[in-house]
Amino acid sequence: MTAGILGTWYDLPEAGAPDYLVWAHSTYLPWLQAQPGVQWVAHYRYAGGGAQMDKVKSTIVSHTRDEVGQGSQYLVLAGAADVHAFFLPAFDESALPKGFAARLAQREGVRTAALTLEASVDGPSRATQGSIDSAPSPGIQLGTLRPVSMEAEFDLIRWYAQYRMPSMAVMPGVVRTRKWAGVAGWPKHGILYEFESLAHRLEHFEKPHESLALEPGHWTNRITRASHHAPGSPFIGQRIWPAV
Repeated sequence: MTAGILGTWYDLPEAGAPDYLVWAHSTYLPWLQAQPGVQWVAHYRYAGGGAQMDKVKSTIVSHTRDEVGQGSQYLVLAGAADVHAFFLPAFDESALPKGFAARLAQREGVRTAALTLEASVDGPSRATQGSIDSAPSPGIQLGTLRPVSMEAEFDLIRWYAQYRMPSMAVMPGVVRTRKWAGVAGWPKHGILYEFESLAHRLEHFEKPHESLALEPGHWTNRITRASHHAPGSPFIGQRIWPAV
C-alpha cells in the first residue's frame, strides 16, 4: 500500500518548457520511478477549476506568505510504501546522474514536501483505475495547508472524519480520497482527491461541495477560512505522465 508521497511543485519558463518536458518524461521520471522503494511516479499540469473554485481561491482561501517556492504550474508526485524511502541515499542530490542537476535547475519556484498516509476512502469509480499501489487518477485535486491554530486543527480533522471523507466515498466520479500528514516541508496537512476525470470533479465535487466554502455559517466555510494554503493550493491537475 502506498503510505508515503513526495510532491514537487514548480514552474517552467515558457521558452524552455517543451524541451524540459520531453527530457523529464523520457529520462528523469523513469529514473525516479526506478529508485529503491518507489512504487509509482505521476506528473501533472495545472488545469484550474470552474467559476466556483476561482471565487473560493480568490476570496476565501488564504495563501501563505512564508518564504517558500511559489511554483504551481506542474506537480510531480512519487509514491512509496514508506515515506522514509524518499530520505535514503538514492535521493541525495549527490546521487543524481550526470547532467540531471543542470536540467532540474531549469525549474522555477520549486517547493517539495513529504507526507505520510493518515486516512483513505475509495469512491464509486475505484474499479475504473489501477491497483491500490498505482499512480493517482488522471484528474486530481491536491490541497496542502496549515491550520491557523490548534483549535482549528482539531476542527479540520473532525470535518474530514465526519463530513468530507464520507461524502467522497459515495460521490459519482470519485476514485479515492487520501488524507496525508506532513513529514517534511511546509504543509502540515495534505488532501488528495482523485477523479475519473476533471469533468467529473467539476460536476460532482466543485459545484455542490467546494462551493459550500462560499456560504457563511457552513462548516466548510469555517474550515476553509481557518487554514493557510501553500502557493496555488489547491492544485487541480491533469496527468501528463504516464499518458492517460
